[in-house]
Amino acid sequence: MTSQAVNKTGSGWPRRNSHGTGLTEMNKLQTNQSMTLNRTINLYPLTNYTFGTKEPLFEKDPSVPARFQRMRDEFDKIGMRRSVEGVLLVHEHGLPHVLLLQLGTTFFKLPGGELSAGEDEVDGLKRLLTETLGRQDGVKQDWIVEDTIGNWWRPNFEPPQYPYIPPHITKPKEHKRLFLVQLHEKALFAVPKNYKLVAAPLFELYDNSQGYGPIISSLPQALCRFNFIYM
Repeated sequence: MTSQAVNKTGSGWPRRNSHGTGLTEMNKLQTNQSMTLNRTINLYPLTNYTFGTKEPLFEKDPSVPARFQRMRDEFDKIGMRRSVEGVLLVHEHGLPHVLLLQLGTTFFKLPGGELSAGEDEVDGLKRLLTETLGRQDGVKQDWIVEDTIGNWWRPNFEPPQYPYIPPHITKPKEHKRLFLVQLHEKALFAVPKNYKLVAAPLFELYDNSQGYGPIISSLPQALCRFNFIYM
């Protein structure tokens, strides 16, 4: 094939179609990548939010052994447990803070929980956030689930969870997905009486698995791909 023949159909990159236009699919992909790579999240002051109380919200299991026994029983019936948790961010003193539920003096958790069999992850997270923090005056809470920020796997019926599936594990016992939730400028939350809702700065969570566990302490790294705008 001569260079003259090549020039008739267009040359260079991206290759052109018979009408002389660039590949639209490639342009769309580049646009989508740009949108994905430059994610901006609005953070509002902690003082914008009001925190009321509601009836206690108790765990399904009375103890850690009971929790893993139930997980075993359910695994035999419906397979791997699926759970979701929401990462809700505010700012204070110009620093991002994560809203955490505190039980007692040393236990912290993200709001969320187990999904029902066949339940959609986003729909399930919205349900769980309403059950945990939803207001009590009949006004429906509107949760904006922005993006996935992490996947964690429990290989066995034991506490350890990992951000990957170990190569020798063919059937993980639990898959936990973390979602970033964009808060509205102002909101009212109702916190169960047996919990405290605390705002933990990212610098306190960073590299602090001893205080917050491996998942919560990894949030600063998981969130660093977002651009935060302090409103």
